[in-house]
Amino acid sequence: MGPLAGVRIVELAGIGPAPMCCMLLADLGADIIRVDRLEPSGLGVPAPDKYKLLHRSRPAVAVDLKQDRGTALALRLVREADALVEGFRPGVMERLGLGPDRCLAVNPRLVYGRMTGWGQTGPLAASAGHDLDYIALAGVLHAIGRDGQKPTPPLNLVGDFGGGALFLAMGVLAALLETSRSGKGQIVDAAMVEGAAALLTPFFGLYAAGQMKLERGVNTLDSGAFFYETYQCADGEYLAVAAIEPKFYAELLARLELDPAALPKQDERTRWPEGKAALAARLKTKSRDEWLRLFEGSDACVAPVLSLADAPRHAHALSRGSFVSVAGITQPVPAPRFSRTENAPPTAPEPPDAAALRGWGLDAAEIAALRADGVVG
Repeated sequence: MGPLAGVRIVELAGIGPAPMCCMLLADLGADIIRVDRLEPSGLGVPAPDKYKLLHRSRPAVAVDLKQDRGTALALRLVREADALVEGFRPGVMERLGLGPDRCLAVNPRLVYGRMTGWGQTGPLAASAGHDLDYIALAGVLHAIGRDGQKPTPPLNLVGDFGGGALFLAMGVLAALLETSRSGKGQIVDAAMVEGAAALLTPFFGLYAAGQMKLERGVNTLDSGAFFYETYQCADGEYLAVAAIEPKFYAELLARLELDPAALPKQDERTRWPEGKAALAARLKTKSRDEWLRLFEGSDACVAPVLSLADAPRHAHALSRGSFVSVAGITQPVPAPRFSRTENAPPTAPEPPDAAALRGWGLDAAEIAALRADGVVG
């Protein structure tokens, strides 16, 4: 099931963006085998395996890639694959004997997807880093935060997952589409620092046009505007207000029973703090649920700020089946949706098992021999 049914991918296991990329591709139906380390990495991923949601919907096998036979096994998988995804620092795959040249030699149609923070070249290419470093260098982190406060880490959504996993997935899919026409494989060099910067593209335009200031918390979308902000209600819960367009802003004020003449105009930036104070005082007079009942059916662009626990229980999510429970773990369903090639429900993450090799051309005797010799776990 899914639009990628029949596409075969070898994933060299890692952390963060590369597994997220492969989860997205597996969610869409790709047949992926995750080649894991023979020994656990100890990188703080929670146990047991059912909680490792980035590993869902695909089997894994633990392989000792430092052995020649382990490398040979990986190359055998590559020979059967349409794509490979890896997330090591530049040079690691080459030292393992699994660099692009060798893999493309055994499979000239292979799409070789590479995920790094800084890219395969450049003065920082070999340096260690994490999401926060990449979005800092890209200009993203500087722009996120409130007026007078230091930059705020936006989880690892922007670098690892937005600028990393999504751009790598898009690159792999684009290369697979091109390969279907040319018959030739190629390398996809996805750098989180560049993907994160690409997400910031429209803001570079706003800055060049003089419509965005470098200071945090003073612009329309960074909590500067009183009509694009979060507000606490009487019960301590929060509402997100995003009434940017004039007609939506008018609807917001009508539902709040506030006189537009008593508030700043939307383009009066110097008076935005007055608007914040007025909305904050008004929204503090009722509970979140009371306000939601008053806003129901309106175009005021108001939504409750829900937690991880509450989001799956919202009526809209329930009506669309946006979340599913797998092995007792509530998680988002695959996205996006397709009208004809419907996505299959996700399956629970699996621990590495040599039996995963059976679907890639190895018989029981070969697998037993590899296990006996310590090549696979």
